Amino acid sequence: MAEEASSTLEAVDILGLMKLLPHRYPFLMIDRIVEIDGDNSAVGVKNVTMNEPHFLGHFPEQPVMPGVLIVEAMAQTAGAICIRAAGVGKPSLVYFLTIDGAKFRKPVVPGDQLRIHVKKLKKRGNLLKFACEAMVDGSKVAEAEIQAMMVDNG
Repeated sequence: MAEEASSTLEAVDILGLMKLLPHRYPFLMIDRIVEIDGDNSAVGVKNVTMNEPHFLGHFPEQPVMPGVLIVEAMAQTAGAICIRAAGVGKPSLVYFLTIDGAKFRKPVVPGDQLRIHVKKLKKRGNLLKFACEAMVDGSKVAEAEIQAMMVDNG
């Protein structure tokens, strides 16, 4: 039965993400979405490399991905699936409104692959709330609940 469920999931590569999200280097925080279930849930991937500009100052001798950028990766994953679920011909932006219960458990460093799991908790009109977890090698490194608002970009 697990095979049936996974066969209905979809994915979005970097070119697809760039069509969905307005973010670009150096602020595009996800490289792909490997699993999407409408706007209900998704798993985004961020390959963390030493080439990212924030590592010049955070921290030069021991690079650590800033927690705020991990949260941004969560928000971008959620935003991408919201815009995708809205459908073609409906230009939308997703604004990050709130963050609750953010916890950072382990440092994320160059060479890590961050897997961002988002799950829709609630939708009311154009407001959505997501539970988010960031994982590295199966270990939770961060978590938060985020709320976002979809708006017409026209």
